[in-house]
Amino acid sequence: MSETALAGQASEQAIAPEPWAVHLLGLVNPSIVIAGNLLGGAYTAMGVLFVWGLAPILDILMGESKQARPPRASGMPFETLLWVHGIVHFLVLASFFRFAYLEASLSIWLVAAALSTGLSAAASAIVTAHELGHKPPKSAGWRLARLLLFSIHYPHFTTEHNHNHHKWVATEKCPASAREEEGLWVFWAKTIPGQFASSVRVHNRKGRTGLRNPSLQGLALQILALVALSQAPNGSVLIVGWLIVSGIAILTLEYVNYIRHWGLRRALDERQTEMQSWNTEARWSRWTLLELTRHSDHHLRASVPFWQLRPHSDAPELPAGYYACWWPCLVPPIWKRWVSPRIPKNAA
Repeated sequence: MSETALAGQASEQAIAPEPWAVHLLGLVNPSIVIAGNLLGGAYTAMGVLFVWGLAPILDILMGESKQARPPRASGMPFETLLWVHGIVHFLVLASFFRFAYLEASLSIWLVAAALSTGLSAAASAIVTAHELGHKPPKSAGWRLARLLLFSIHYPHFTTEHNHNHHKWVATEKCPASAREEEGLWVFWAKTIPGQFASSVRVHNRKGRTGLRNPSLQGLALQILALVALSQAPNGSVLIVGWLIVSGIAILTLEYVNYIRHWGLRRALDERQTEMQSWNTEARWSRWTLLELTRHSDHHLRASVPFWQLRPHSDAPELPAGYYACWWPCLVPPIWKRWVSPRIPKNAA
């Protein structure tokens, strides 16, 4: 090991690991949403106001981590937190269905509750499922990931993400990687059906075709779940609400996919490096999204748990955290002017 590497290792060891409790901040939003759904009325909008209003401000005010702390020796608090997020998500969803049943109409507050619940699901359900989806197949964590994704009508995500996206990220074969000329709205229209089709092809290549294809089975189960729900009292309200919840959760997930790889390209025969993923050390995004922002390291070491991911100093950096990037990203000309200068010349 070189003297520089030894010095860096010694320096890191001299710094205490980051307190694991900072990641409990990720439970603030689902707690707010549960409270809003139980209180009803205008309170149902609290989750929307928090994620789309306050969280971008927190992303900026809390700044970035200037120096990476070494990972903790024990991952037990973090593994436990994943399960807490999963359980809390189903409590959030239950509180929404209770509100929708009592509301019994397609009101503005039903839409507000659905948006708040969907934004909570984008973190507590999808981010958790993304992490657990890298666990060994058929393990308890992997099965929880499947249930979380089914709850927002996106059960094929683990297949496409693990077997296609990680292999072909930033190439023509990855529908979850956005080109520089693509705006978010165009990307949404392309990537959602593209990723489903990709997951079907993954299973087809493994010989699981037709009705034996798990992605098609998942779609059929989603349809059956909606048909069964239609037979419940106020079934039409529950269905519309659930679809809004799932829709905003999916759009938020794909927004994250968009900003994580936008404009970073490589040839099909080019080795993947840290240069094909955008990163940010924005504290609020890091702590509430289970280190999802250290995305280069996740792609280079997909089996490494989130609490061991490390930043890459030479990787491209977003100008702000995931929450703060939301509003500029919705206006493609603003987004391109803001971020294009940061695209590494050898990654475009």
